[in-house]
Amino acid sequence: MLSSIFMIIVSSCLFWMAALTLWWMLHAWRTPETLASTRFAAPDGTCGLAFSLLVPARHEQQVLAHTVRRLLRSTHSAYEILVIVGHDDPQTAAVARQLAAQTPDRVRVITDTHRVKNKPKALNSALPYCRGEVVGVFDAEDQVHPDLLAHVDHAFRATGATVVQGGVQLINFHSSWYSLRNCLEYFFWFRSRLHLHATKGFIPLGGNTVFVRTDVLRRANGWDENCLAEDCDLGVRLSAGGEKVVVAYDSAMVTREETPDSLYGLLKQRTRWNQGFLQVYRKKDWRQLPELRQRMLARWTLATPFLQAFSGVVIPIDLALAVTVKLPVTVALFSFIPAAPALATFAFELVALHDFGVQYGLRVRAVHYLKLIAGGPLYQVVLAGAALRAVWREQRGNNSWELTRHVGAHLTD
Repeated sequence: MLSSIFMIIVSSCLFWMAALTLWWMLHAWRTPETLASTRFAAPDGTCGLAFSLLVPARHEQQVLAHTVRRLLRSTHSAYEILVIVGHDDPQTAAVARQLAAQTPDRVRVITDTHRVKNKPKALNSALPYCRGEVVGVFDAEDQVHPDLLAHVDHAFRATGATVVQGGVQLINFHSSWYSLRNCLEYFFWFRSRLHLHATKGFIPLGGNTVFVRTDVLRRANGWDENCLAEDCDLGVRLSAGGEKVVVAYDSAMVTREETPDSLYGLLKQRTRWNQGFLQVYRKKDWRQLPELRQRMLARWTLATPFLQAFSGVVIPIDLALAVTVKLPVTVALFSFIPAAPALATFAFELVALHDFGVQYGLRVRAVHYLKLIAGGPLYQVVLAGAALRAVWREQRGNNSWELTRHVGAHLTD
């Protein structure tokens, strides 16, 4: 009897978790009008705003020069690049100073002197030195389109936005089986899910290609230096303050990045993000959102690590019970309910992989579709493991920053 009740409760929870995730994942594709509205509008040729572009770089000597040189190709006329390096990172600092010496009118080097380093501390180190009306954030391995700033400038002026979130796309889908799924995950998140959040008035911002008006950012006291998901935290605080956030995704304008170079690197990265979401949830700034539906969406989104950890624990138990315990036929049939949204998700992922290849001019072969399907369950195990690790670290008070290594697997001329 207890086994049957457990199976029914678990199956119901897994069904609704999968169904809601799928519904939100497909937000941008529900109607042609919705899909069209997610793109940047064509710029009008006016450079109305000045930008301060922050590039925090820690042990990024392999990729930093490429990123800064790409930023220097910008067609916008009013921008500066502030490269932030640690006082204990001489190799990256040497690359940054060389770039500043070559283009002193565009590039400046800011030294982060904090004893314990992390990204929000680096960003806050540079905030007092920003001269532009808008602060933009990029990672040290980013490949940025030359016309991006012109599009963002126009988006600010045309919409009256306080924040503009551009698209980010992992691009090296061919590197490994998990890179394939990682790329597709980003495709759904930035192509669709973030637009849903912006529409609802609650958005956990992405870590880069995000632009905030400088005065608003300073009033918000910059980034939370104790949070492992400082981007999410900033988005929650700005959403709670009623700031207008616009999200725009255009495959030609996205910032291209690479996936973590190892499975353990992916596990550590997701652990950091999950733990950061838990920290933001615990801070309770989301409770200041004015509408109940916003607070419910915030609660669900920020509690995602708990849900993933829950699934990582109960699914093996559920499978073990299904094999070892004799259940009533109705209960056994009911336990298959979560398979419906799971199979639908697989189908939409196959279609999205084709769309991803078309939009980015990448050749997607039959083997990639097979890897996508075969790697699905294992990828979910990795995500569940990262969620469990995040919950464990948070309970133990371990807030150390685990840096993601970059090797430039995504870079093209």
